[in-house]
Amino acid sequence: MDKNPTQFRHDTPECLGVLLTNLGTPDSPSPSDVRRYLKEFLWDHRVVEIPRIVWWFVLNLVILNTRPRRSAAAYAKVWTDEGSPLLVISRRQAQALQVALEEKIDAPVKVELAMRYGSPSIEQGLEKLRQAGARRIVVLPLYPQYSASTTASTFDAVTNEIQGWRWIPELRFINHYHDNEGYICALASGIRRYWAEHGQPEKLIMSFHGIPKEYFQAGDPYFCECHKTARLLAEELGLEPEQWQLTFQSRLGPKEWLTPYTDKTLETLAREGVKKVHVVCPGFSADCLETLEEIAMENKEVFIQAGGEDYEYIPCLNDDSGHIDMLSELVRRHTQGWLEVPNSSELEKRKVLAMAAGASE
Repeated sequence: MDKNPTQFRHDTPECLGVLLTNLGTPDSPSPSDVRRYLKEFLWDHRVVEIPRIVWWFVLNLVILNTRPRRSAAAYAKVWTDEGSPLLVISRRQAQALQVALEEKIDAPVKVELAMRYGSPSIEQGLEKLRQAGARRIVVLPLYPQYSASTTASTFDAVTNEIQGWRWIPELRFINHYHDNEGYICALASGIRRYWAEHGQPEKLIMSFHGIPKEYFQAGDPYFCECHKTARLLAEELGLEPEQWQLTFQSRLGPKEWLTPYTDKTLETLAREGVKKVHVVCPGFSADCLETLEEIAMENKEVFIQAGGEDYEYIPCLNDDSGHIDMLSELVRRHTQGWLEVPNSSELEKRKVLAMAAGASE
């Protein structure tokens, strides 16, 4: 049965729907809100691949009794008057993408933002698109590199939601864009602008979010896609091998994660005499806790305490015009054949024919 039935009319205008998604954020930096968010996030079987009965005890009896307060303190460091940086930036991205698509696509289009965990939820985003008449929906997770723990989890949430719909829409899903030329060029342009103001470092660290090593060994392509992004970016910037390095951040728990680790690498570089480093995070489409607190604050302290002198974090692409243009082109390319929607006269004709066949409206 349809969980959210809507009254159908044969002359209802249609549009192309775009569901722009990201990971999510707590509603506030309070321990209770952070706990609620972490419970939803860490219970996802795509994120933690441990037998559920074992993980239930670890999560509820250990992690959720200790981690929320520590994480809440970290969120408080980056929280703004407008709210969570990730949510604020994501809203700007959605608004900018709406404008860009209206200019690029000759068809009605509606962009809605949704978060995999927290609010606005994927359920809410999809329902807004349905109410807007989106009979065709393209899902764009803002994860440049594919991973089962992020991209596939989003797919799960989308398909789980529309399983309850009476009339499901046509659906297309963008898996990744790690080697997209526009994405690489946008990253390089942002770095060049930063270097024009702050100078070029001895070493550019490209830090990606980590995943457990066993996920990669099980066939997850994330590790390989991160390396390809880093290689293409270094080539676009004209860097020699000794001028840059790829690392992985944000590990959790005792298992081995993808290496080399960002914090350990920065510590080693400083002890080896490297004085000036810049860190960029090409796997994050918007600045968030992991970039603003972990990279810009925590890892800076690691580098300086180990003997480094000059540490700079290069912001994510966020709502940079080059980034938005790349995303709009990505959507346009993935909606080929979808850009014709019925106009008002076609809708009226459809209604007349339907009523002649016995429909009520």
